[in-house]
Amino acid sequence: MKRPLIGITMGDPAGCGPEITVKALRDPELYRRCRPLVVGDAKMIEDSIRILGAQELKVNRVSDPEEGSYRWGTIDVYHLDLVDMSRFEYGRVSAMCGEAAFQCVKTVIGLAMDGRIDATVTNALNKEAINLAGHHYSGHTEIYADLTKTDKYTMMLAHEDLRVVHVSTHVSLREACDRVKKDRVCDVIRIARDACLRLGIQSPRIGVAGLNPHAGENGLFGREEIEEIIPALEQVRAEGIAAEGPIPPDSLFSKARGGWYDIVVAMYHDQGHIPLKVLGFVYDKEKGKWGAVSGVNITLGLPIIRSSVDHGTAFGHAGQGVQNEISLVNAIDYAITLAENQGK
Repeated sequence: MKRPLIGITMGDPAGCGPEITVKALRDPELYRRCRPLVVGDAKMIEDSIRILGAQELKVNRVSDPEEGSYRWGTIDVYHLDLVDMSRFEYGRVSAMCGEAAFQCVKTVIGLAMDGRIDATVTNALNKEAINLAGHHYSGHTEIYADLTKTDKYTMMLAHEDLRVVHVSTHVSLREACDRVKKDRVCDVIRIARDACLRLGIQSPRIGVAGLNPHAGENGLFGREEIEEIIPALEQVRAEGIAAEGPIPPDSLFSKARGGWYDIVVAMYHDQGHIPLKVLGFVYDKEKGKWGAVSGVNITLGLPIIRSSVDHGTAFGHAGQGVQNEISLVNAIDYAITLAENQGK
């Protein structure tokens, strides 16, 4: 099978994206599975090579994906001259870096939409920085949805065999409650089923969370379950989808982690994010730093493949070569799997 061509954005250049990209691409195994193409400013990748002392690596600047060598030892960079190094500073929020991060995302989406790459992987951007640059989005997911003209989409987080999709994400908790509507819950359950099939799960089992404590306790703690979630479940079951719920959120994730469900439908951002990050983010108290920051963020429902790291820019440690690349490696793994199963 031809190795899929994966476009990897550098993220906000003032953050950890460039250096964890170099760390990930130091592994020869990655090149046996895919053709990685970094989309960003080659100067930042070269500086990360310097910071990490990775003299065994060199940068190949390209203006077309076909120009890449895709061999270990060479990092192919779709070069966008975005960063003025005389004004650049690691760990600082700036409009210049926000613009650079946005242009990387816009470019990688364009390459994928044109069929010139097989999948996209994104490093972290800074929401304040991209807004300073005049791009008023709350995150990657919304940029992808806008630039691909997609209406029905959702975020999936994954850590090992625990997968979670969301009815809503970057909105206030008050608005999140208002967004729990039958049609939206149905859409997210369908997207979750399709994602599992593309990951090779033949008969997906879907656990659907309640919104309220104890899944509403038959209306005692709220009526969203009765009026919106249960009717959605009845609808998708009639379509042959194996979905169960509404399940009290305080027990659902333990069941999913134990293998009861292949994927969970969460009703709002923190309901899904907290259990994933409790598992994937491990802080080493003795060393005073994160021992592991794993987990993958995938946008489902798009016409192209997009996976991402599930952490921020780490401005406080950027440019020091200390950040862990495991989340990026996991995101690339997911992108490869989805690309290989594209159209199946």
